[in-house]
Amino acid sequence: MAVQNAPEQLLGILRDTVVSLVRRDGHDLSARQLGVFLTVYLSDNPHTVRGLAATLNVSKPAITRALDRLGELDLARRKTDPQDRRSVLIQRTVKGAAFLRELRGMMVEADSTARTLTPSKPANSEELARKAV
Repeated sequence: MAVQNAPEQLLGILRDTVVSLVRRDGHDLSARQLGVFLTVYLSDNPHTVRGLAATLNVSKPAITRALDRLGELDLARRKTDPQDRRSVLIQRTVKGAAFLRELRGMMVEADSTARTLTPSKPANSEELARKAV
């Protein structure tokens, strides 16, 4: 049975995960690079630049730049489609799979922290928006 998280818990999990990513040794990923990475790793479909651009609703050049960075970090690689040599497929890597496991661990830890620090009366999204201003 899935446990529902309150919006402020989800924001806390996101914050703590991003902070963990920033603090760890290694290179940082931008939000776009992380979005492309997660799309490739969490969906079993074969991925192309065109398909990723459509899925994420961003331009093909933006996907290409994100893939360039993911390739530099060996988190994903491009491979010519053997069935259509004009097309390029995006492949997962061993290093990328290890990064995904690390990211999952960070999120589990952040979720655990959020559950222990949950206020007795959760704020609604309007209260959170006012506090953010």
